[in-house]
Amino acid sequence: MATHLMTRTATRGQTPTIHDDDIDLPSLVTTLSENKRTILLGTGLFLLASLAYIVLVTPKYEANAVVQVQNRLPNVPGLSSSNAMAAPSPAEAPAATEIQLLTSRRVLGQALEKLDLDIAIEPFRLPLIGDFIARQYQSSKPGDLASPWFGLSRYGWGGERVKIARLDVPPEYVDVPLQMNVGQGGRYTLSDGEGRVLVQGRAGQDVDSNGIKVRVNELVANPGMRFKVKRLDTTTIMAGLKRDVIATEQGRSSGVISLTYADTDPLRAKRVLDEITQAYVHQNVARNSAEAAKRLKFVTEQLPNVRDELAKAQAALRDFQNRTQTLDVGVQNKALIDQTIALDTGIQQLRIQMTDIASRYTPEHPSYQALQRQIGQFQGEKNALMGRIKQLPDTQQGLFRLNRDVEVTNQTYANLLDQAQQLDIARASAVGNALVIDPAAVNMRNPAWPQTLPILAGGTLLGAFVMVAFVLLQQTFKRGVEDPIDIELLGLPVYASIPFSEKGRELSVHQNRYSRDGRQHLLALRAPTDLAMEALRTLRTSLHFARLKTKNNLLMIAAPSPGVGKTFVCANLAVAIAQAGQRVLLIDADMRRGTLHKALGVRWEGGLSELLSGRVELEDAIRRVPGTDNLSFISRGSAPPNPSELLMNPKFASLLQQLGQQYDIVVIDTPPVLAVTDAAVIGHHVGTSLMVVRWGLNQQREIALAKQRLEQNGVRVKGAIFNGVQKRGAGRYAYSYYEYIPARNNSKLG
Repeated sequence: MATHLMTRTATRGQTPTIHDDDIDLPSLVTTLSENKRTILLGTGLFLLASLAYIVLVTPKYEANAVVQVQNRLPNVPGLSSSNAMAAPSPAEAPAATEIQLLTSRRVLGQALEKLDLDIAIEPFRLPLIGDFIARQYQSSKPGDLASPWFGLSRYGWGGERVKIARLDVPPEYVDVPLQMNVGQGGRYTLSDGEGRVLVQGRAGQDVDSNGIKVRVNELVANPGMRFKVKRLDTTTIMAGLKRDVIATEQGRSSGVISLTYADTDPLRAKRVLDEITQAYVHQNVARNSAEAAKRLKFVTEQLPNVRDELAKAQAALRDFQNRTQTLDVGVQNKALIDQTIALDTGIQQLRIQMTDIASRYTPEHPSYQALQRQIGQFQGEKNALMGRIKQLPDTQQGLFRLNRDVEVTNQTYANLLDQAQQLDIARASAVGNALVIDPAAVNMRNPAWPQTLPILAGGTLLGAFVMVAFVLLQQTFKRGVEDPIDIELLGLPVYASIPFSEKGRELSVHQNRYSRDGRQHLLALRAPTDLAMEALRTLRTSLHFARLKTKNNLLMIAAPSPGVGKTFVCANLAVAIAQAGQRVLLIDADMRRGTLHKALGVRWEGGLSELLSGRVELEDAIRRVPGTDNLSFISRGSAPPNPSELLMNPKFASLLQQLGQQYDIVVIDTPPVLAVTDAAVIGHHVGTSLMVVRWGLNQQREIALAKQRLEQNGVRVKGAIFNGVQKRGAGRYAYSYYEYIPARNNSKLG
């Protein structure tokens, strides 16, 4: 004997305490598992988008160069070793300073000027795929010009080249895109955003029109092709270069600086970095040469003054010798003269150096203080010698003093001449402390961007994260009841929990898509062993005993809102009761949007609305449902303008009383409780009222409000039908279903 049994077990007693703040990991995993198709589909779309980005995005190529900054001062003659040691050394952090110089406006400005980086030229491409098509053509046929596709000559398809040597525009056109339209024979026009032609010219010619001076050296493009031309603001492009040129020190205090720059044109990236490194090295040498030139200028300015002082000293010595008739000092005083001359010469040289130092540092600088100490030391030794000289006769003292002045001034003049020659040589042959170790180079085969693996991995992870977040957020905002206990807490006992049926969902979809095919879409007939049907048979049994205490055999099935599966429950429950041998009448009382006729495969005309308005007779309104022996049906009929008034008419009450005597049970499908008042009107006439609640859709507040509205109108809801229940991982209720399917008879007799 073939049997099919469904059991429902419920743990009764104390209600389990569930905290909203607890993380229900099994439920979380179940939610993700149930929505795995959505998550996988979204992740796949993100993966495809990442792949499309890799294929379509314009690649960037990175140029690299290495510069070394030596930790030493430039060797400039005229600076004594003691002063050099006293001066602050730049070796403490040379790279930090040089990095700032590398990306300074002075260095970047030379690269900008030589490479015309302040002129932006962009061809018009077909949206999305135009750049990809052009790159493919240029890689397969470098140097050739692609013919327009499908006659679209306004776009570039690969191989277009424009070189603008000069573009001077008025201030109001700076950073304003101009459109270049290519004509025949190298001719072109420049127009503004409003289509006004500003310049008409030809490649290779200088053009001056409307305040715009332009010279196009090369123009290779199909006639009709368009380019976007823009003269960029110098400060803007300088800021962009400063941002894009990345300079970093390789190793702490190593003095080795690595430079990188990325651009869509690999050759331009290499030229930009080459110009920057060359300009930096030249300016580094120029700074050292400028130091020597500055000192040379100072020495040159001192030479005329010292020469005049020497001439005056020599004239004074000659006058004294003629007046006193003396020729020279004695041999015994020669040593004093030599010592005094050496001290005076040293003091004179130190004062010259002090004047030079004072032009660059303050008197508190260590170099300035060291010179002061040396001058004081020499001055003390000189004062001691002068004390010995004062013991000589006046004539000898005068001759001694004048000879000393001549010798000191003469030696100072000779030293200045020598320094001037050395500084001139140093200025002409100055070298810097910066050296280009690796000139700019770029890998043209492997672009720096996009990077395939990181983008694919990042896109996939991002897609998975977004889709998981979407599913969890959707689940959070849905907040429908998922536990029968939540319904029972509202005072509604759950008569049955109907599990979600995939077959029932397919029948509903087919019913809505093919509503006029005349076929039945009843789960009770198409899949009688489905778990949902076993739950409905359990409900049939519960209703059989519950109706023993009711005032009549009229059963109203309502719902708080649309989309809960009320019509599905009504139709299949009616079939299940009819299959048990009872005479069943199913009434579609939703005269606005009832769809029971679609599930049963009958027409809606001539139904309840016509019956209540007196346009059809009762015998004509009642239809037999094919496939069932004991089931009859009254459709909704045509949509009336006043359904509630028809239901409140005494004819409806007498109709229900008459039908209740003819059938064992009358099942009435009503509109949603919270939408219209029809259910409250019908509920006054029935003996049993049940409410269908959808798992995961209806909220507790919504269910309570529907129950309250019915009770305010005097309709008592006896219980609820929990429809569309899905298996969860939390195990918050102990309802379980077991499928007992008839076994196939594969045994052989004998």
